[in-house]
Amino acid sequence: MSKAVLTISSKNYGAWALRGWLMARLAKLEFTERVIPPDDPDMKAEMLLLSASMRVPTLEHEGVKVWDTLAIGEYLNEIKPKAGLLPADIAARAHCRAICGEMHSGFSALRASLPMNIKAYFPNFKLWSRAQSDIDRVVMIWNECLQRYGGPYLFGAKPCIADAMFAPVVTRFLSYDVKLDPACAAYCQLIMSLPAMQEWVKAARVEPDEIDELDAEF
Repeated sequence: MSKAVLTISSKNYGAWALRGWLMARLAKLEFTERVIPPDDPDMKAEMLLLSASMRVPTLEHEGVKVWDTLAIGEYLNEIKPKAGLLPADIAARAHCRAICGEMHSGFSALRASLPMNIKAYFPNFKLWSRAQSDIDRVVMIWNECLQRYGGPYLFGAKPCIADAMFAPVVTRFLSYDVKLDPACAAYCQLIMSLPAMQEWVKAARVEPDEIDELDAEF
């Protein structure tokens, strides 16, 4: 049986690519990567975040093609149910889907003010008020989940779809020196310590800097 194929974009800048890729890693799906080159129109569109539902990332698996990040997560949960990408409890599962949906469609000020850039570091970065409101909401979501489900991940003892959805936010908080409470700071370090995240970051750091449009990335 041939491996699945996951089409992704830049590892340094591609927030949606990271979400889909990390979900596949958490599901322990064997897949090969197909990377869209920086000058490809699809790549530019995804980088500028014209839509959350671009063709990057796209998962192809046994004749099935899925190109929306949330849909990829739901599909992976169906084919790899033992991976626990969604919580087993119905109430927790509904909560997980709700915050994933909020991440999928919201936080526009955060995206605009703090574009994903893993290689960058901006100490004492000045935040505008709308971005701070988005950050406050993320912190509220994280603290609520960590307290309700006991941590160390958002829905308990193992990472799930929600952690993958918020992983690019973690990289943003670190890149832009966002000040966090101890619980959220520890959560960020936990996500960055995941072997899959370390693999992604290592690749991002050696990626060529050749995407001019990224100054406008959300």
